[in-house]
Amino acid sequence: MTDNSAFSRVQHQARLLDGQTLSIPTVKILDADGTIYSDAELPELDQAMALKIYHSCVFTRVLDERMLAAQRQGRISFYMTCTGEEAAVLGAAAALSQDDMIMAQYREQAALHYRGFTTSQFMDQMFSNCQDLGLGRQMPVHYGSRALNYMTISSPLGTQIPQAAGYAYGQKLEGRSACTLCFFGEGAASEGDFHAGLNMAAVHGSPVIFFCRNNGYAISTPASEQYAGDGIAPRGVAYGIKTIRVDGNDLLAVLAATQLARQIAIGQHCPVLIEAMSYRLGAHSSSDDPSGYRSKEEEAKWQQHDPVRRFKLWLMQQGWWDEPQDEALYGQYRQEVLAQLKIAEQVAPPPLGSLVTDVYDQVPPHLQQQLEQVQQQVRLYPESYPKTAGKEV
Repeated sequence: MTDNSAFSRVQHQARLLDGQTLSIPTVKILDADGTIYSDAELPELDQAMALKIYHSCVFTRVLDERMLAAQRQGRISFYMTCTGEEAAVLGAAAALSQDDMIMAQYREQAALHYRGFTTSQFMDQMFSNCQDLGLGRQMPVHYGSRALNYMTISSPLGTQIPQAAGYAYGQKLEGRSACTLCFFGEGAASEGDFHAGLNMAAVHGSPVIFFCRNNGYAISTPASEQYAGDGIAPRGVAYGIKTIRVDGNDLLAVLAATQLARQIAIGQHCPVLIEAMSYRLGAHSSSDDPSGYRSKEEEAKWQQHDPVRRFKLWLMQQGWWDEPQDEALYGQYRQEVLAQLKIAEQVAPPPLGSLVTDVYDQVPPHLQQQLEQVQQQVRLYPESYPKTAGKEV
């Protein structure tokens, strides 16, 4: 005979554990007007660090503006903006040591600039010229820098998540006081690599910070059509991972959350998941038209939560910044980006021979044969390869 009273108690408990009724709280420090919430504690941050962060905010805004225009003019083939997500990216990057590895998805150019990537290096990569560190083998915005511990970006979605779990495990085995920070969007959290990576890191105790930029859309798919639960954060809890949800437009909150996450990851030899709730103010990429899946009213609402403006207001309230300085900085970066763009697009492409190098110690016969076929094609039809014909191929 069924014990109805016991069944009722279990049923009540099940309702309490329903993903629709439980919600993970969001860490907030900085209000939209630049003031600090009364009960908030500031992260470790001095004036020099705050201004360095803001410089990267402004540079990224200018870079996005200029390079999106360059793509529309046909000067580069592709671009992706960071607009609206600068606080999530820079708050996380600024919390790290230079020895920590960053594995990005594709919208984290602000983190690379913060680490020291120069304007000319950005341009060389996007124009795929011979000065590009990747020798033109990647699409624009697929950056990488061994010197800055920034793993080269891959186009396939989510591949960096299990890679980050493995790389961080290697850091642990080597006894290094360092961690890996892995960026991805909430859309990538629908990939199988997400689950494999989190489970691997949890089981092996990898000092990795999984950083989810939840900007509301996986390209054109809204979050409501991706999952029915309370965002991405509960998945970390389910895998036994310490988890933090933070206002992704609040740079100070992201900085504080990532500082804590790094301390835990390295000190306790375990992964941490951060979900930063933000919004992509721009299109998914230069190939996307967001008017097909979201309204201008929605975009205008989120413009009021602009993370760069919010952080600027806080800097001004500290007496560390003012409007004349702001105008001068935007002007400086606009001139710098435009000047380097004009230089980079005139630099020669990489030699054809670089297509088959840097993979094997010695170029294998089948790749050498393919290279010779390409070289012959260029010689036969030089008019079709104006940048390559006439040079050593």
